[in-house]
Amino acid sequence: MAIRNSVLRYGSVAMTLHWLIAASVLVNLGLGLYMADLPRSDPSRFMFFQTHKSIGLTVLVLSLLRLGWRLVNPIPPLPRGMHPLLRLGSRATHFIFYFMIIAIPLAGWAMVSSSPLGLATPYFGLFSWPNIPFLADLPRATKMQNVDVFLTTHALLADLTIGLIGLHVMGALYHQFLRRDDVLRRMIPGTQVNDPA
Repeated sequence: MAIRNSVLRYGSVAMTLHWLIAASVLVNLGLGLYMADLPRSDPSRFMFFQTHKSIGLTVLVLSLLRLGWRLVNPIPPLPRGMHPLLRLGSRATHFIFYFMIIAIPLAGWAMVSSSPLGLATPYFGLFSWPNIPFLADLPRATKMQNVDVFLTTHALLADLTIGLIGLHVMGALYHQFLRRDDVLRRMIPGTQVNDPA
């Protein structure tokens, strides 16, 4: 399989980043929803939060790599004959996804960096991921306000992303089972993609 994208399908780099990010986002959304109901007294709470933060930071790094790859490696075109509104919806959904997979972990990192506790994130227990300096160095009262803003932003964007994932999956299933084109297959390794010409 080619490393770069072609006019027929995504390359191995784009596919790998797509599926790693997708799996990480789904796990982290599940963790986030689970953690929201954990009582403060739960002994596993700290471990879940640190895992959630480590996965989120991984999503941030992978998403920046994916965005960079996308900028230097054009994506396969949408199938001919798609309605202009569907084309617009498809492109808009992808751009919103790029925004979300960068903005959500950034808001989480900003929230942690604004915490008055000032603790760095133990990235999967391997090393300490630093806080954002200009947020970590603010006065305590400002930090408390920032934590609320970043927490609300983080949670709201995550909730919106759940709906966006549903829309994305419906779009993929629409292409696979109603249009019967190769849009879904060209993002799945090892599948056969036909030349539309």
